[in-house]
Amino acid sequence: MSKAIGPCHFVIFGATGDLSVNKLLPALYYLQREGRLPESLSLIAVSRRPWDRRDWQDFMREKLPERLGEDYLEGDFEKFVERFAYVRLEHDQAQHYTDLKLEMSKPRQGTCANIVFYLAISPADFTTVVSQLGEAGLSGKLFGNRVVIEKPFGYDLDTAKQLNQHLRQYFDEEQIFRIDHYLGKETVQNLLVFRFANSLVEPIWNRNYIDQVQITVAESKGIGHRAGYFDGVGTLRDMLQNHMMQLLSVVAMEPPARLHADALRDEKVKVLRSIRPIPRGSANQFALRAQYAAGEGAVAYQDEPGVADNSMTETYVAAKFYIDNWRWSGVPFYLRTGKRLPHDQTLISLQLKHPPRQLFRETPLEFIEPNWIVLSIQPEESTHIELQAKEPGLDMRTRTMQLMASFRQDDQRPLGAYETLLLDIIEGDRSLFIRFDEVEWSWRVVDPILRQWGRDTDYIHTYPAGSWGPKEASRLFDTDEQHWRNSIDAS
Repeated sequence: MSKAIGPCHFVIFGATGDLSVNKLLPALYYLQREGRLPESLSLIAVSRRPWDRRDWQDFMREKLPERLGEDYLEGDFEKFVERFAYVRLEHDQAQHYTDLKLEMSKPRQGTCANIVFYLAISPADFTTVVSQLGEAGLSGKLFGNRVVIEKPFGYDLDTAKQLNQHLRQYFDEEQIFRIDHYLGKETVQNLLVFRFANSLVEPIWNRNYIDQVQITVAESKGIGHRAGYFDGVGTLRDMLQNHMMQLLSVVAMEPPARLHADALRDEKVKVLRSIRPIPRGSANQFALRAQYAAGEGAVAYQDEPGVADNSMTETYVAAKFYIDNWRWSGVPFYLRTGKRLPHDQTLISLQLKHPPRQLFRETPLEFIEPNWIVLSIQPEESTHIELQAKEPGLDMRTRTMQLMASFRQDDQRPLGAYETLLLDIIEGDRSLFIRFDEVEWSWRVVDPILRQWGRDTDYIHTYPAGSWGPKEASRLFDTDEQHWRNSIDAS
């Protein structure tokens, strides 16, 4: 696959924020340590703080070593720190963008090709920064400058369209990298190989053999100090509309004609367009929201600092979707995600249909556990296949046998999602980034749920912190035999 010309500057807006400190800076450090950052690439931190370069470098020395842990090597780290320049910038001050241009015009190694602008800032500031970049002549359509937008992309369908229209005033679609870090995880990428490179798997990946599909994204922590962002946004916008819809589309997509960015995204859009629309007024039959209550030493969501009184913002969502195409017609896709669940875990679980049981009708067997294919995305990256085997002994009894394969060797350091995606941004590979029609159709899927919940302001379910969510979520299942898959293990 051909790559675009690499950038000469990587500019991080919001460089002192949590996203930058916890994700972007460590990922850039790892890439440098592995020799993947071009020597000619300069790194520029942008923040509102009235600092100079030395203040910024001291901030890095204070914040990053603990986050890097055993990967911290003083020599490599100091080399990384020295690569950075710092520019103080208020988002709405045109003069500060002139200061940024002056910093980028300083003598440097190599020939400048283009610039990456990574907006690690509040979504409320996206339009202001994009406008200022454009007015300062920094959109660089002729040079292929790149702007990276974090989720959420809009607050609903209408605001997503407005944001995209604003972006397109200054940047072409090929310059816009809408990032979803879940697509950078090794297991998600490996899913394409698992599905399409194995004749054992590909023929059964359809409605003839699959009974149900579950996607679970569980977080053990609460909202912490993020109430200013999270309250009023909620888990459906924060997780399901973007991360989980992307996982669903990768699980359900048809094989693309080639491993090319637009070919991959074309197939994902076909899935999203095939999701059965939720009838008006019926959202609560297909989705359930809840908040965590006190439990496991944690306070209730409404008692978290900064949360509005009587907030109806959901910290948990469970939803059911149907994909009305030839491959998946009639197969329910159950999605759930929440905070203050027992542990951090992301699973994609497919239950296979039961074979005919006539052979065992005269045996003591009353029930045979179904076969499952379970892909663990985090904390471990592995694939599990569950089959039934006879227990040793005289009686006809079965037990579940697991076939497990890890995606990496024990001595391999996991490649972080942000490392993968940042390298793709630098190299101009857009395969793992989201095109606007994917964003649009994801919003079309969830907008009926949002509108219904916007009218239902009297009641929201609760669940104890540390539990797997409200028991009412089980009402989404099509049959009594279906149940939530809470772990990799069969138990």
